[in-house]
Amino acid sequence: MMLRAKDGTRIRARRWEGGADTVLLLQGRTEYIEKYERIAADLVARGFSIVTLDWRGQGGSERALTDPMIGHVRRFEEYQADLRAVLPLLTGRVFVIAHSMGGLIALRWLMEGGAADAAAFSAPMFGLPMGGLMRPVASLVAGGSGLLNRAASPVPGIGLAPYVLEAGFAGNTLTSDPEVFDRLQAEARAMPDRMLGAPSLGWLGAALAEMRALSLRPSPAIPALAMVGSHERVVDPGAIRARMARWTGAVLTTIEGGEHELMMERPPIRRTFLDAAEILFRRRP
Repeated sequence: MMLRAKDGTRIRARRWEGGADTVLLLQGRTEYIEKYERIAADLVARGFSIVTLDWRGQGGSERALTDPMIGHVRRFEEYQADLRAVLPLLTGRVFVIAHSMGGLIALRWLMEGGAADAAAFSAPMFGLPMGGLMRPVASLVAGGSGLLNRAASPVPGIGLAPYVLEAGFAGNTLTSDPEVFDRLQAEARAMPDRMLGAPSLGWLGAALAEMRALSLRPSPAIPALAMVGSHERVVDPGAIRARMARWTGAVLTTIEGGEHELMMERPPIRRTFLDAAEILFRRRP
């Protein structure tokens, strides 16, 4: 289905019918609804309804730039408008599963009183690693003063093609499951209009500003867990540890051998995350 955010941006969303309670599934940057169909089916089998969406600028939602392969926002608060657009689809008790960028978006929503009973985070983007080109680029865009007229330009060093088509399985940062990687490549070839490449410099500046701002705020007062793979290279595990250490009652688990996308990992890793999320969600206050 297509919805409209408050600012008029067209947002693609989907609901799967299951039980009375709803899992709000918040995906990461570059992702799309079809990628999570198997996860949604698993959660429906566990007795939950599912609501998810494609964030603006990716998947089947409206894109901001002439070049559709560059992911761009001016401020991260724009994603809150996307999230609010799907809230009428939620029923019963609401639980959040949030991956990567979706974790940062979920964190603000929860901090601002988002009505969820518990949250499970998969490698949340509470910080970014600053190796290679990232540190000088981050310094350039910090505060926006170095952007001038380049906010819509792609971040240097990141290609405009989908990552799974640029990277081979060996050494990829997403999954250690070759079958899943093959599926993601097949989806990228079959659905080029759903794909996304590099973020813009403006997106990076907005992300850095959001991570800084939220790092200064207290954690939400709901039960939570976070899991991160031992081979995580996309987001900063140190920032995840720092946040979860300040979250009363929260649990952080490192999954041995896991890469960035725990829900796209080998079946034992995938089950570990979903089982832990279900246990958390089944608890009664």
